[in-house]
Amino acid sequence: MNESESYEIGEVIPDLVLETIFSYLGLRDLQNCSLVCKRWYEILSGENSVVWRSLCIQKLSQEVRQCNLLSTVPTYKSKLRAHLHAWNPRDCSHNIFVTLNDFVLHRYPVGQSSDACRAKIGFNHGKHAWEVIWRGPLGTVAVVGISTKEAPLQCSGYVGLLGSDTKGWGWNIVDNHLLHNGASLGRYPLLANFPKYKSGELIKVILDCEERSLAFERNGQFLGVAFRGLPREVKLYPTVSAVFGGTAVAMVYLGPPMDGCG
Repeated sequence: MNESESYEIGEVIPDLVLETIFSYLGLRDLQNCSLVCKRWYEILSGENSVVWRSLCIQKLSQEVRQCNLLSTVPTYKSKLRAHLHAWNPRDCSHNIFVTLNDFVLHRYPVGQSSDACRAKIGFNHGKHAWEVIWRGPLGTVAVVGISTKEAPLQCSGYVGLLGSDTKGWGWNIVDNHLLHNGASLGRYPLLANFPKYKSGELIKVILDCEERSLAFERNGQFLGVAFRGLPREVKLYPTVSAVFGGTAVAMVYLGPPMDGCG
């Protein structure tokens, strides 16, 4: 069978049969399939197609699919995308473990330690947004931001680990200070009488690799650009660092921010 005959067969297979076949493939194979022809691309572009629903059921537990954690990524395809970008259980402090299909990290109740965790995927081009929700107590230091693969994931004492060197950029939501290269870069945001963060509030992190900037939103309010002049070529990973034993932090990747954000 030559390439032309294969293409013609692919064109006459009913959509439902194709979707069923696609449901048995991995994500990399599906990406290749989307490049075969316009019709296959259109089938796989559907955010709530049979393909993505089937894969979502395979990859995500019923508890995760039904909880409100993924309410801001309502389609099956966007939930799978968020899962691919979730916390990395192999790129975190030994005092941290992850649950709920890697969407939530937990810090063990150990003393005199600061601990960090990075996401599975880093970025060095494009615009990206993700949500962070601190589900447990903050302790004396709770930092949200980005880091490179070289940034430390654990150290002694209770410190702002994320931002303690040149490889990390963080916002300490306990005292509203920006941290980088082991120093405080001043208060953030520059809003009068800005209230301190409360556990459970929604933080959106907005990374613009083209403008080399990092910004934040809190409960839908844009707080302004926090960092500029980020490195161009190195990959930057969503990261948090924590000190409170038993605390938990959820992270959900949203994709490119909407126009106007950041």
